[in-house]
Amino acid sequence: MIAPPLPENEDERLKALKGYSVLDTLPEEEYDDITFLASKICQTPISLISLVDDKRQWFKSHHGLDAASTPKEIAFCSYTINDPDNIFTVNDSREDIRFHDNPLVTGDPHVIFYTGVPLVNPDGFPLGTLCVIDHKPNELNEQQLKSLKALSNQVMKLLELRRTNCRLQSHIYELKTKNKALNQFARVAAHDIKSPLNNIKALSEMLSSDYSENLEGDGKELVDLINTSSHQLIRLIDGILQYSKNANLLSKNRENINVYTVIEEITNLIDSNKEIEFSIEADKRMTLFINKIAFKQILINLLSNSIKYNDKSQPFISICVKETDDVVKVNVVDNGPGIEEKDRERIFDIFETTANKDHNGYHGTGIGLATVRSLVEGLGGNIKEVSQNGEGANFQFTLKK
Repeated sequence: MIAPPLPENEDERLKALKGYSVLDTLPEEEYDDITFLASKICQTPISLISLVDDKRQWFKSHHGLDAASTPKEIAFCSYTINDPDNIFTVNDSREDIRFHDNPLVTGDPHVIFYTGVPLVNPDGFPLGTLCVIDHKPNELNEQQLKSLKALSNQVMKLLELRRTNCRLQSHIYELKTKNKALNQFARVAAHDIKSPLNNIKALSEMLSSDYSENLEGDGKELVDLINTSSHQLIRLIDGILQYSKNANLLSKNRENINVYTVIEEITNLIDSNKEIEFSIEADKRMTLFINKIAFKQILINLLSNSIKYNDKSQPFISICVKETDDVVKVNVVDNGPGIEEKDRERIFDIFETTANKDHNGYHGTGIGLATVRSLVEGLGGNIKEVSQNGEGANFQFTLKK
């Protein structure tokens, strides 16, 4: 027996193989289907998907053979990976000086005929083989060789898919870890920032109320400006924290909800004094399988904006829900000042605001609608503002059913 030589790039090849995280994994039906087909097409009792590491050839799939691996120095596949551009065939190992006294030939599983196709990754490294084995001399015809080559390509596609998925899962884990740390930092930073801001706001209010008679016009204006700025900063910090929390809503469980009932709950919540005229157009039997918290947060943000920036003596808000085979379409329309055409795209970007002020004279933080868009898109839908100038705001969004 002549032991196979090591490939010239063995260190790089082994590093590439380990990058697939496939060695010693459990059997998988997709790989077993390929060895089954290879054996049937080539009319051989044994077919293997073999991956060659530093000490052994390990079988990801073994059709017609019980062994999980064999030593590398006696493996036929160790010869195959030395010539990654060609199919390696031994028609009768008993007459081949390299294999005639090989224990795999003289004993079980009696490898007399062998044909192996190298499994070559996109970087050119041979990881192993798809091979077929017979207990008697044999020779594959052209169609069988082409079929075996095609099946080997499918093995490599499965391995590449596995590697991509492993990398994706690793990135997801890293992002979750970083996101958790960022959320923790945001909570701590917000607390540390809000405490002095609240003190500034309280002191400015005290100055304004208790010492207003002693303040000249410019001084009182400056105190009011400090109070307004601190209030706006506090709202901004609260908005950022809420935006951070809403990003995590979609990872929670979904449930069947009655759409009409949930809308009624929200309108009662934000208009406890019954000062708003609502019109709800929705089938009272309509249900939606969705994250309930996220759905409610979308509507709360939109309805709160419609109320907060409404400039009419009698605010009116219409909520219309319709469904198709694939999506639920929701329109939230109000009789407020509306959104100018130049602002309709950018209002969904974080920290972007319009010229409108709320009832207290403050501009928005530019976080609410960014939150709405992230939730809508996370639920498989999209959102846009579709009003005509001077007709109030009209937010239309869809949710995947």
